[in-house]
Amino acid sequence: MKISIIYDTKTGNTAKMADYIIQGAQSVDGVEAKAFGIDAIDEAYVKNSNALIVGSPTYKGCLSGRMKMWLESGPSSLNVAGKLAGAYATAAFIHGGGDLAIQCILTHLMVDGMMAYSSGQSKGMPVIHLGPVAISPNIDEYAELFKIYGKRMAEQALKLA
Repeated sequence: MKISIIYDTKTGNTAKMADYIIQGAQSVDGVEAKAFGIDAIDEAYVKNSNALIVGSPTYKGCLSGRMKMWLESGPSSLNVAGKLAGAYATAAFIHGGGDLAIQCILTHLMVDGMMAYSSGQSKGMPVIHLGPVAISPNIDEYAELFKIYGKRMAEQALKLA
């Protein structure tokens, strides 16, 4: 079972969080996960994945412009309808719009026919309502949260596979 992560990054923080999600996802037996920058997407891999997680840095309180443009046309060409969707963000400030970026990503993915999942409060602590947000400059402090998120997404994708 495959999981794809597609992200935009400017400083490398959003890419780093994708690596933590991969670690968590691949801790689940039978799961393979790969991450792709927005300019280097392996379309065949994504099309054969059971889940797609999208990550974006936040700019001006929302997702990056590059990610917004990709979301308007990219996912629908990758046969994502009916698959599991997730989202995450990185931000410079706790009040920097990470939750708004995640909501925007999930809205786009649901319009493309995907099923949004985060685990919410169903798995207990840590509660991940919409998706995880990492705040810089202490980005690595969020590593465990992102690993847990990856594991939960993988477990749910396996249930649906």
